[in-house]
Amino acid sequence: MLTQQQLEAFRTQLENAKDELKNRFEENGHFGLKAGHPHESVGELSSYDNHPGDEATELYEREKDTALNEHAEEEWKDINRALHAMEQGTYGKCEKCGKDIPPERLEAIPSATTCKEHSPNQTISGDRPAEEDVLSPPFGRFSFDGRDVEAFDAEDTYQETARYGSSETPSDFEYPMEDYNDAYTESDDKIGFVEDYENFAATDIEGKNVVVYPNEQHEKYEDELDEEGIMTSFGDLPYSEKERYTD
Repeated sequence: MLTQQQLEAFRTQLENAKDELKNRFEENGHFGLKAGHPHESVGELSSYDNHPGDEATELYEREKDTALNEHAEEEWKDINRALHAMEQGTYGKCEKCGKDIPPERLEAIPSATTCKEHSPNQTISGDRPAEEDVLSPPFGRFSFDGRDVEAFDAEDTYQETARYGSSETPSDFEYPMEDYNDAYTESDDKIGFVEDYENFAATDIEGKNVVVYPNEQHEKYEDELDEEGIMTSFGDLPYSEKERYTD
């Protein structure tokens, strides 16, 4: 049972929240929804000369305003329901089961008229827009090769497709490149390996018996090391290992 002091405190909170909502509705015209057409909110007269992208932006903003307005109106109804319960002397009791609502719940949600067990919002909706099935993050789905667990995701799919050409040209970039093969996202990404030496160095299943398979990447790797005067890409080898490495 709530004390008279607690009731007055909750009444003050509810009335203040109601006044705040009322002022907000008056100032923004129910989030601009009182305007006859979305164009009025941005000062446009028609859609005739507008880019489709601009129209989409205005539509998105209109939908957002609609959602915000519905949320605010629902809050307005909840506040009025709680104030009415105060007038009836039933505030603080669940309107479903009649049990006392814990003061901690009312402190968090003064407009609550049900206990936690009978709250209308028991679950969070898992419904998502259908577009997300297509526009899911690139790392949301990928396949494995079954042996080396080399992942191939949607981003890799785009890169693989872009190798055959796209609408972008070298001149489209801030720093133009010389080859069309470099005119796609992460064109310098390594394929099938991470470190350069993984493309020509191999071992047995136990990590022993190192074997080097000479190829174009191997020659380029050695040239880069010779140019820098180092033994490995991550720095020079310790003195104690140089001779053994060379042998």
